[in-house]
Amino acid sequence: MRFQSLFALAILAGIAAPSGASAESAARDLKVEEANRKLVVEFYDKFFNKHDLTAASVVAEDYRQHNPQVPDGKQPLISFFTGFFKDNAQSKAEIVRSAADGDLVWLHVHATNGADDRGQAIVDIFRVKDGKIVEHWDVIQAVPKEAANKNTMF
Repeated sequence: MRFQSLFALAILAGIAAPSGASAESAARDLKVEEANRKLVVEFYDKFFNKHDLTAASVVAEDYRQHNPQVPDGKQPLISFFTGFFKDNAQSKAEIVRSAADGDLVWLHVHATNGADDRGQAIVDIFRVKDGKIVEHWDVIQAVPKEAANKNTMF
């Protein structure tokens, strides 16, 4: 029993011990996270607000999509939004906040399609690898006319 307790304590101590990462390494990681966040924010603004399809140059050819309405791949993404932007010329996507953690970038977005549209609250999650957007997930919720509280969705 005592051996098992000491073994468990040693394992826990190992897990809780600092990783040994230097301050230089941590700063480098923060620089990569910020570069990833900046890449995604710039892509998102150009693509979804300016409807600039060339902004997809930062999307990997084998881009993986988790939104069931949009196909996988860079060219299918461009094709899908070419039609969407043509049919929804007033669509905009205001980034309210953004964050990064390693290779993942989160955007909290208020998307609208014209001045009278209440829009949608969206959380977009992108995975970045080697300076390219390689994967995407999203959660989308309509902005209601009335809410059970006085908080906004943004």
